[in-house]
Amino acid sequence: MAAGGKKWEKMGRKAPPPMFRGANKLTLDAKGRMVIPTRYRELLNERCGGRLVVTVDHDQCLLIYPRPDWEEKERKLMSLPTFNPQVRRLQRLMVGHATDVELDAQGRMLLPPQLREFATITREAMLIGQGQRFELWDEARWNQRRDEWLASEDTAGNLPAELETFSL
Repeated sequence: MAAGGKKWEKMGRKAPPPMFRGANKLTLDAKGRMVIPTRYRELLNERCGGRLVVTVDHDQCLLIYPRPDWEEKERKLMSLPTFNPQVRRLQRLMVGHATDVELDAQGRMLLPPQLREFATITREAMLIGQGQRFELWDEARWNQRRDEWLASEDTAGNLPAELETFSL
C-alpha cells in the first residue's frame, strides 16, 4: 500500500479509491493479452495486488474493476430483489460474465475469448478510465460511439435532474 494509504489508515479512515482517467489506445497480442498502461499499474498493484475482474456492459464494451471494488458492487447487485426481471437480467449478465484476471510481471492481462468476442475486440482497443473502473472498447466501436455522443443534440429537457445544474 502506498504511503498515502497508510496515512489514511492511521487516521482511522479507509484510503480513497484510485481514480482512473484518460483514454489509452492498446493493442492485444495474438493470445488476447493487453498491457495495462504504466501509469495505472502502481495504483492497481496497491489497490488490489494486480487482481482484477472483467465483465460485460450493456453498451457492448467490457468493464474492468479492481477486485475489491468489484466485490463491493457484486454484493450490492446480488442483494437486490431477484423477483424483478430487470434485476435478474443484470445479475445474469454482469455477475454471470464476471471473470477474475491478474496482471503478470509485465503488466499484461489475458482477456478470455468469450469476453473479447462479446465486445468484438480483436486487436485494436481503447481503455477508458472511468473513476473506479475502466471500460475496454473495440477501437472502431469506441470512435463511432464517441462521435455519435459528440454529435448528439440532447437538450436540457432530456437531461437527468442531476445534470441540469452540473457545470464544468
